[in-house]
Order: sequence, then structure tokens, then C-alpha cells
Amino acid sequence: MRGAIGGPRLLLKRLREVMAEPVSAQERLDKTVVLIAANMVAEVCSVYVLRTDGTLELYATEGLNPNAVHLTTMRKGEGLVGLVAKEAEPVTTADAQHHPSFAYKPETGEEIYNAFLGVPILRAGETLGVLVVQNKAQRAYSEEEIEALATVAMVLAEMIASGELQALARPGADLASRRALQLTGAPLSEGVGLGHVVLHEPRVVVKTLIADDVGRETDRLDNAIVGLRDAIDTMLDRGDLARATETLDVLEAYRMFAQDRGWITKMREVIATGVTAEAAVQRVQSDTRARMQRVADPILRERLYDLDDLANRLLRQLTGDGHHVSSDSMPKDAVLVARSMGPAALLDYSRDNLRGLILEEGGPTSHVAIVARALGIPTVGEVEGITSLVEQGDAIIVDGSVGEVQVRPAPDVEHAYAEKVRFRAKRQEQYLALRHKPSRTRDGCDIKLYINAGLLVDLPHVKESGADGIGLFRTELQFMIASQFPRTGEQYALYKAVLEAAGDRPVTFRTLDIGGDKVLPYMHQVEEENPAMGWRAIRLGLDRPGLMRSQLRALLQAAAGRELRVMFPMISASEEFDQAREVVEREITFLRRHGKPLPDLVKLGAMVEVPSLLFQLDEILQRTDFLSVGSNDLFQFLYAVDRGNARVAGRFDTLSPSVMRALKMIADKSNAAGVPVTLCGELASKPLEALALIGLGFRQLSMTPSAIGPVKAMLLEIEAAEITELVDHHLKPEADRPLRLALREFAAERGIPL
Repeated sequence: MRGAIGGPRLLLKRLREVMAEPVSAQERLDKTVVLIAANMVAEVCSVYVLRTDGTLELYATEGLNPNAVHLTTMRKGEGLVGLVAKEAEPVTTADAQHHPSFAYKPETGEEIYNAFLGVPILRAGETLGVLVVQNKAQRAYSEEEIEALATVAMVLAEMIASGELQALARPGADLASRRALQLTGAPLSEGVGLGHVVLHEPRVVVKTLIADDVGRETDRLDNAIVGLRDAIDTMLDRGDLARATETLDVLEAYRMFAQDRGWITKMREVIATGVTAEAAVQRVQSDTRARMQRVADPILRERLYDLDDLANRLLRQLTGDGHHVSSDSMPKDAVLVARSMGPAALLDYSRDNLRGLILEEGGPTSHVAIVARALGIPTVGEVEGITSLVEQGDAIIVDGSVGEVQVRPAPDVEHAYAEKVRFRAKRQEQYLALRHKPSRTRDGCDIKLYINAGLLVDLPHVKESGADGIGLFRTELQFMIASQFPRTGEQYALYKAVLEAAGDRPVTFRTLDIGGDKVLPYMHQVEEENPAMGWRAIRLGLDRPGLMRSQLRALLQAAAGRELRVMFPMISASEEFDQAREVVEREITFLRRHGKPLPDLVKLGAMVEVPSLLFQLDEILQRTDFLSVGSNDLFQFLYAVDRGNARVAGRFDTLSPSVMRALKMIADKSNAAGVPVTLCGELASKPLEALALIGLGFRQLSMTPSAIGPVKAMLLEIEAAEITELVDHHLKPEADRPLRLALREFAAERGIPL
């Protein structure tokens, strides 16, 4: 480095010594700028720190007027320093005063300096400040000097991000590294949660930035890259995509990026300046993120996620760190933050400590959202970039009712949300007051309200909510949280506990609905082009009769002496139901032969969620004791919309004419045949949608436990006949406005709570 004393490695070594000294934050910063100026033979070295109000404040200087420290400020974009902060890229000029962005600050005394080099202080792609060196002579700074200063800026970024400099800020002038953020996404599960961030896949914390042996660090990087490539190849080659959260396309992108020579060369160059392999990965990742965040092309910006994931994988190769937070290490008020997550991963966390869930991906009908609602966890999805905007332990608020996330909230914001929590609690008390009232409309129409459940933790909700029973018990959740296939005895114990908790209320058990995105880690997976429409649910059960018989045997024994209701998921043709019924009959015969007590009555039903069954309703109604409509999958298959794909999951209205007409046909034919029909999808959990379902003719709805109160409050204020007339009118081709709008206006006019 031209004119440098000892080069960047010596500077980093001395900086490490300064960082270890037991001195105040201001003294440490003052010593740092002196060291940098001496090493680069610069007459000025200054550190500007970005505040939450968007202004840059001079925090330390060697060469400028010391009285200007904590006095001089400029806006982001103002002057050369502001330009560096705005563009997040180095700016250098031999003649600063004639640069079009130059801004004169008389209190600093910098008018005598001509040469200027400023680099952004970056962390995770976010600008935290600006590091500047200046000289009187009109000179050009070399690429090596720019690179060296950028490496030093990375060390300062850790100092700023640690919060050490916040103590130097004026009252009310918080630093940008801790600035409050308000983010929006898709509301997935109602409720408000206040707590602290727990990253589902936490970023590796790089503790050692400065290298003792550059050659060794280069070797470590090369070995980690080999390990990364091998890990990616293994995932692709062994068909492990069903267990990985990444899609095939993303993994192929990883493979391509992992082979990129430019990326690897850049990291080696950064190591050569005297930092560790981990610090080099972090530095290149941060620089790349800062550049790509300014790219307008959404496709190119999507690559940012791929590059982030790749860098995080490489950091784990280097450190050997795992990527899962154990329940034992979770704070008591954890808000889980993840890019994406399957339902099994969510169930790994302790429900006692979990206050909320925030996802970058995941729509309202994704299975993780369904499980979150079942557990009563406030959840927001589709929050862009959330995993890179928060740090482990950050204060955070999630509002699953409106889809808002508050990161590092100000005290007044936190207070407002605490009040909202208290208000919700008061409203829940009002709903509890309704739990013993019959679910009957004003014109005397009885509507049965059931809850959806799947775990023992759900069982108290039956009595607490005043529900008429359990309309859908998802038996697969027990399998998903187990480390191995549950034995018949373990299944029996769960089903017995469920029936005892329900008392004399009915319980409808759905047989195993696994496959698709509900994967059992201990079961061999078959790679499929489209798992959602592949080997899953009843298809898997019929092809693996031993698995199905084990579950049915446990159910039959658990329900001895009472009624047992069993339904089969994803029935596509009436013949599939016949085959499933034969398996039940064989198990009944087996248990009777061995003298085992049996249920007093066994009722078998089918889930209507595959559109083909709409055209076999007459046949299936002749065979079944009841029907259950799975509106989530039915909607997905009707519109060919992947419910887990955030880009298309919200594209169509669930109250659209096509969906409503399909549901009306099911309700009309079931009612005419005298076969009870229950809608147990997510539609039933929202008062407005439940209002539409009542108008279609559904008299049994199954929903999340928290929805019982709001839905009951709604139906107590309506007349079913009036709603039926309104819905029928707006399903006709000549209807003048959408059904959703008509129902909303109707409710507003009559004061019906939604």
C-alpha cells in the first residue's frame, strides 16, 4: 500500500490491541482514528456514525477540529460523506472541494484538505456509518488502500453494532444500527406477541476478525468451500429435496454460485488484508448485499437470498456451528423468525416460550400457518428480508391480526401494543361469556361449532371455547413431532386422551395426512415433481396398509364403548373410500376375533378436497356417514394455486363465485341426502367467511379454537334465511358486486360483528 506504515496487517493487529483495552468507547474510537491516519499516512481520519433520523454525526477525528466531534452532522446524501452513506460504496477524489457533492462545514476546518477517500461502514448490507481519510496534497488513493480501509470499516461495524457507541449519543439520537423498523406482511394467525428475536437458522456470529496467519486462513477457506460443494452435491444427488427447505432450482443456484471463481477470489483478496476466513466471507456477503439491495430487477434481487444462504452455509462450514436453537436456550418470550419453515420444525420449539412467528415466506394456507393457528401463535408471513434485518435477541412485536412487525420498537410503540394485548384479553372475556349460549341464529337455525385440533395442548380448548366438539383431529401431528414411528400403544394413548377430554362431545379423527410438505423425518421419502398432488394422504395409506391398519386399530380400541368417527383425507374417487372402509372392516373383525372391546358405533366419512369428487358426490353420499370439506386444498386444486407459494397464494378470492358454487353444490346435495357435512378448512375461522358458509347451507363448521368466540358472536346477530337469500343473489351471473363486498356492507348496516 503506497505510503502506508506497516501495511493493513499491522494496522489490524494494533486495532485488535486497542479493542481489547479497558477504556471508554470514545477513547477507543479516538485511538482508532489516530492509528488509521498514521498507518495510511493521512493527515485526517474521521468516523461518522449514522443515526436513526438519517443524519451522519462526526464521532471521532484525527486532523479535523476536535470541537466538531458530536457537533458536525449532515444528511444521508449530503456532501461527500453523505454520498458514501447513500450509495453504500467507496467514494474517492483528488480534489474534494471541486467535487459536485462537496459540502462545506466551516467548524471542521477541512477546507485545506483536497484528497478524499470515504468507505461505508457496512454490516449485513446495512450502512451504519462512514470512515474517511483525507490529505492536503491532491493525490489518488490506490485500490489497495481502498480495500484496506474497507476492511478496517468492517471492524468498526462490529463496534457500532454491539451498541457500545450508543452511550455516546445525544439523548434521543439513537444509532441506525439499533433503529426501529415497521414492517408489513401477510396476517397468518391472529394475536399480538411481544418478545425477543430467536432466529430459526441464526447467522453465525464471527467473533475473531483479525488473522494471526493469513496462509492458514486461506487454507481454511479453501477447505470450507470444498466441504460446501460436497454438501450441496450430496443434497442434490441423493434426492433429499423433500427434507430440504430449498427447491431444486435454488440448490442448483447454490451449486453454480459455489463454483464461482470471482466470489472465491474476492474472499481470498480480503483475507490477504489480514482478516480471518469468517470475516472475509462476512465482508464479501455484506458488500454484495449492499449493492444488490439497490437493484430494481426483482429476479436479480431474489438472487440475494441465494447468496445470503450460500454465505451462511460457508460460515457454518468454517465454524462447525449448528443452525437450530434448542428449547432450553430460548428466552421466555421468544418470537421465532425464519425465512421459511415446515410444520414439523415449528413443533420442535417449546410452546410455553413462544410468543410469535415471523416468516419471509409462507401464505395463509401453508401448513406451518395452520399449525401456528392451531397453537394460537400470532404469525405474520411474507415479511421481506426479515431474517437479515434483525439480530438474535432484538426486541420485536408481531401483530398477526393486521400483518405488522415492529423491530426494536420505541417505548411508546411498545406501550401501545401492550394496551392492544390487554384489549384483546378483555374481548376474549366477552367471548367467554358466550360459551354457554347455544349457537343459534335469530331465526332459530342451529349451527354446530367445532374446533380443529391435533395435539394434547389443544384439548382444554374444547371446554374453554364452548365448542360442540372436535370437527377435525389431525392425527399426523403426533407422527411429525416423534423421532420414530409411534407404536400402536402410543397412538392408542393419545386417541384415548382426546376422547376423554371431549367427554360426550363428538370427535372426528382424520387418518394420516402425510406427504407433500408434511414429511416424517424417519420415513424414506420419494422424490416427486409435485408432492402436493403426489403420493400422500389416503394414497399412501392404501399403498402402505400396515401403517393404516396400525392407526385404525389404535382408534378402534381407544373408542371402545362409545362412538368413533373416522374420515379419510384426499379421497379422489368413491372406489378409494370403498378400499379404506374394507381396511376398517378387517380391523373390526380382527379385534372381535381376539375378544377386544369395540366402539358402540363406527361412522366413516370422506374429505371433499379433490375437485374430481365434486362429480361423484351422488356416489360418495351413498357410501359415507358424513362428509368434511377441506376448503384449503379444494381451493388450491380448483385454482391450480400452490397454497405455500407467496406469489400466488393470495391471487384469488376465497369467496369467488367458482369456490362458492362448488361449496354450495356440496352443501345442497349433502342436505338433500340427509348426510351431515362439516366445513373444516380455514374459511370457517373468519366471521365474514363463516357468514358466507351459513348462507350456502352449511350448519356445521370446524375452526381454530380462538375463532369460536368471534364466529359465535357473529351468528347470534343474524338470520340464516336472510343470509341465504343474500348469498344466492350474489352468486348469480347478474350480481352487481362481489360477494365479499356485499357481505361486508350487509354486516356494517346491521351492526353484525366481524
